[in-house]
Amino acid sequence: MLIGIGADHRGYPLKKELIQRLEVSDFKVEDFGTDSKESSDYPDFAEALAREVSKGKIDYGILICNTGIGMTIAANKVKGAYAALALDKDMAESAKRHNKANILVFSAERTNAEEAWEMFTTWMEAKFEGGRHERRLKKVKAIEDAGG
Repeated sequence: MLIGIGADHRGYPLKKELIQRLEVSDFKVEDFGTDSKESSDYPDFAEALAREVSKGKIDYGILICNTGIGMTIAANKVKGAYAALALDKDMAESAKRHNKANILVFSAERTNAEEAWEMFTTWMEAKFEGGRHERRLKKVKAIEDAGG
């Protein structure tokens, strides 16, 4: 399974730690940057990763910035990208079970590597429930298809 990961300068240290854990766990990883703690712009990484996820070239994505809010907003501008900010395991699980999120976003300010890994594995193990959630996602897609 191919996981894309991207972060701005504030998320860079957490991104490095997650890449190590992903590789040890036999995930293939595509790194969308940044490659340092030097100031960078989160929309660049969010857009690049979200486009590849929406095209199906990457199975799932992880994005990280200081609060996670900017990355979430930017990634969700890409048609077919469904990014969800997770601050705990329940949010991560619901992101998949209820919202079919294909990108998980972390706050570097509020999340350490262990917590992020637990949220990621919970999210990966969760299955979309369908049912009433499918009906709601169809409405979200209709908004998306109408151009916002």
